[in-house]
Parts: sequence; C-alpha cells; structure tokens
Amino acid sequence: MKLTGAAAQGYLRAPDKSHSGVLIFGADAMRVATKRQEAILALVGPNGDEEMRLTRIAAADLRKDPALLTDAIKAQGFFPGHRVAFVEDATDGLSKVIDTALADWQAGDAQVVVTAGQLPAKSALRKVFEGHQNAVGIGIYDDPPGRDEIEHLLQSAGLQTGSQDVMNQLFSLAASLEPGDFRQTVEKLGLYKRGDHEPLTIRDILACAPQSAEVDVDDVLEVVATGQADQLGPVLRNLYAQGVAPVTLCIGAMRYFRQLHTVASDPGGASAGAGRLRPPVFGPRRDKIVRQASTWGRDRLEKALTALTDTDLQMRSAGATPDQALMERALIRLAMMARR
Repeated sequence: MKLTGAAAQGYLRAPDKSHSGVLIFGADAMRVATKRQEAILALVGPNGDEEMRLTRIAAADLRKDPALLTDAIKAQGFFPGHRVAFVEDATDGLSKVIDTALADWQAGDAQVVVTAGQLPAKSALRKVFEGHQNAVGIGIYDDPPGRDEIEHLLQSAGLQTGSQDVMNQLFSLAASLEPGDFRQTVEKLGLYKRGDHEPLTIRDILACAPQSAEVDVDDVLEVVATGQADQLGPVLRNLYAQGVAPVTLCIGAMRYFRQLHTVASDPGGASAGAGRLRPPVFGPRRDKIVRQASTWGRDRLEKALTALTDTDLQMRSAGATPDQALMERALIRLAMMARR
C-alpha cells in the first residue's frame, strides 16, 4: 500500500498497529529520521526502548544474518505492549529478506519499521511494501511542512495561533529551516509560552526563531509563485546575506517559470505536463508544480518570463540601477501578478 500527502503525514503520526510493517524512505536522512521517530513513538510509546519492546537492526547486520529480522518479529518480550522491529538504512539488496519476514508475520508479532534513502519507483524494496496488502510505503520529500503538520506540532507543544499573520510567519519559518530545526523551534516556543495562555504572536516567534535562518533560491521562488509579496523582503535579505548574486536568482527564477510554463502548456493538462518534466519530479513537489502551473496559466507565465528576461538583460547591461533593486522589483511584480 502506498500513501502520499496528508494521508501519509497522518499515518506517521498514528500508524495502524494492525499492519505488518511500514517503509519510510527519502533523500533527506534528517527528514526520514524525524518521521521514523514520530512513527515509532506512536507505536511503542516513550518507554518502548527501556521496556525492550523496540529492537534495532542495522542493515549491515541483517545482510550477514537474515534470520535477525524474523527472530525479532517473533520474540516475546517481558513487558506487555506493542513491539517494533526497526531496520535502519535498508537497500534493495534486503528486499527478499524483508519480504520473507513480512510473509511470515502474524497478528501479535512485532511490527516492522524500515528506513531507506532515496528509492526509485522501480525499487524492489518499495514494491515489497507498496504491493503488500498489510504494509505501507511512504516517501518523504524535501517540501516544507504543510498546514496540517504545523498545526499538529503546535498542538503537541500546547500552542494556539492568534491570526493568519502568525501562521504565515510559521510557514515562512518552516520553509527556511530544516524539519528538525523547525520542530525544535516549536518546542522552544512551547517552553517560552509555558504559563502564558494568550495566543501565539509574531513577536513570540521572532524571540524564539534562529537569528539567521538559511534560505535558498527555491524558498524565494515559492514565495513569489504563491503571491506572498509581504514575505519577499525577509527571504531576499537572508538569501543575499548568504552571498547569492541577483543574477543567480534571476537565472533560477527563469528556469523555474519555464518549468511551470511547460507544464501549463501541455495539451493534456497540467498533470500530464508534469509527467513529461525532465528530470522527473515526484510526490508533493510534483503536486505543487501542477497546482502553481494551473493557477498561473500559460498566458501569465509567458508575461512572467518576459519580465524576467527583461530584468536579466538590464542587470547584464551597464546601467546605474543596482542589481538587487532590479531583481526585487521584478519579483514583487510577479508576486502581485500571482494574486490576480
């Protein structure tokens, strides 16, 4: 069984204990580890490790002794409660071993949790879980946390938001931080607001957020493409402070909007266009590109590309206007265009 999007995030927060196993994979090891910790905590609770209801198996050890996983699944612990057999950093080479263990799994056995790096669609390990009726495969991609995930983190920390401006600030922060750093910031906010029952404010966030959150070109383009003109200034300042040149940002913007234009121009629709992108895009990032291409439409994307081309030519000429000012003006115009 394959889960994506909100269904995947909800499952990782509250996995089905009747399933035989779950595979969590992705290119970002930190994101995968964060989701794995969340899932295992939900399955065995905070005392699972101390009560020996969690068995950790390294992939290298399992290659040497394939019986380790089956033994861990069938073993009966001294303490009552749900049990988990966790295999870390698995590869396709372990697909047959894990498939055999899942085939022998019965109700009451330890649930199998497997983590892996980036796996292609034809991965043998993915097929074991995604093709299994009682197991789940979940891909973790590099997109920032969505509204549901942020709201869940806030709820867990005992926080409540006061306005949409506060949520927008949290979205911006989530887009500029690594998932683990954002989670730590929310936990810090929970401690900061302990005993204070007033809703969260932007001032509270600024007091607890890292002083210099790194951003990249993709973060700026996300702000522009979604029409968040009011958030453009802070992310641009952070980007330029990291030494990124306006010309580099302009080239990245032209590449991204060409990609959206390609998707929006496909006769079969945005979904078909996204399927023809090279290199291919998957998961939430693909959904985001389809959504933005559909929202902008081909005509507006052509105008955006014209504006960016003109800006690029101006920056490469010997004009007196500073490059940063030219680029910021162009991006503000695009962000305002996205709202129409």
